[in-house]
Amino acid sequence: MLILHTSDWHLGRTLHGVDLHEHQAAFVDHLVELVRDRGVQVVVVAGDVYDRAVPAVPSVRLLGSALQRLSELATVVVTPGNHDSAVRLGFAAELMRPGLHLRARVDELATPVVVDDPDGPVAFYGLPYLDPDTVRHALAGPDADGPLARSHEAVVAAAMRRVRADLAGRPGTRAVVIAHAFVSGGAASESERDIRVGGVDSVPAGVLDGVDYVALGHLHGAQRVGAVDARPVIRYSGSPLAFSFGERGHVKSSALVTLAADGGVTVETVPTPVPRPLVEIDDTIDRLLDGRYDDHVGAWSRITATDPVHPDRLYARVRERFPHALAIHHVPVGAVDAPALRAVTVETDPVEVAADFVAFASGAPADELELDIVRSAYEAARATESSE
Repeated sequence: MLILHTSDWHLGRTLHGVDLHEHQAAFVDHLVELVRDRGVQVVVVAGDVYDRAVPAVPSVRLLGSALQRLSELATVVVTPGNHDSAVRLGFAAELMRPGLHLRARVDELATPVVVDDPDGPVAFYGLPYLDPDTVRHALAGPDADGPLARSHEAVVAAAMRRVRADLAGRPGTRAVVIAHAFVSGGAASESERDIRVGGVDSVPAGVLDGVDYVALGHLHGAQRVGAVDARPVIRYSGSPLAFSFGERGHVKSSALVTLAADGGVTVETVPTPVPRPLVEIDDTIDRLLDGRYDDHVGAWSRITATDPVHPDRLYARVRERFPHALAIHHVPVGAVDAPALRAVTVETDPVEVAADFVAFASGAPADELELDIVRSAYEAARATESSE
């Protein structure tokens, strides 16, 4: 069976104020084409399809179009992540078109979507994001003495016990779990939302034993978790787009998973479209503008000028050369030492205070012209105050 594993679309997200909707729509087109061209039988989406619990209308329409087009070609199973609202995403799930399954409720996590191929049935178990404070009572079961421990490990372990119990009654059935969690050993990025509860956010990989493949969402870098020869194969598909400069080294992709008759797994990563590369450049203003970085003119960039003194018209000059610069900073290298901290009292000379600020902001002591301007401004303010 050929399975496409994707996650963390974050529809509605921006990158330093840039609207990514157009690029997310291009990713959806790519995904539909991939499913059609490769004959994918099942598409699993492991959470965070939206970037917020109450998504904007364009994001809702894009998701609706994506799920309609994908479900015309393959069986689609979607679970919510920590950014999605499970209630909103799962609303009217029973009314969805054939081939589209939204697994958003805790009480149905052990009720799989079963898909047959020539080698027999495959059970797909959808685990929505399990917030311990929300689900630890429900997952404890009727015979428990109290709620589960307030941890991600406890609630995911309870969910997997239910999955394994159901799977035990399905002899000869291969199994895939779709989950949204931070599994120990995964490498995080700066753009993921913190999901710590009680100071702990991770789930040991051993909790997920008993199935053939675990399709994870949450971490934005595509990666396998656990030993190379371990079973089950546990993998993050990663996000299809970069959502921070910390992800500039990622190769964004989707995972094509081949599930063999004996439960063996092979994975092929298929790169997703890159709207613009992300780059960071740190250099002096003269070197930034002299042409040596022209290969990066079309990139989304974070640029830092390192001149000892704040360059004149820094923002305008950099944006003129790098029209897609998303962040422009000045971090002086070799600047004068910052003025020593001192208490400012009514006796402190305001001109000296202003001169200290000039040195702090520009990286160089105020020159005579700047001091003259400061003195004139101060004297004008005093004169206005005296005349009132």
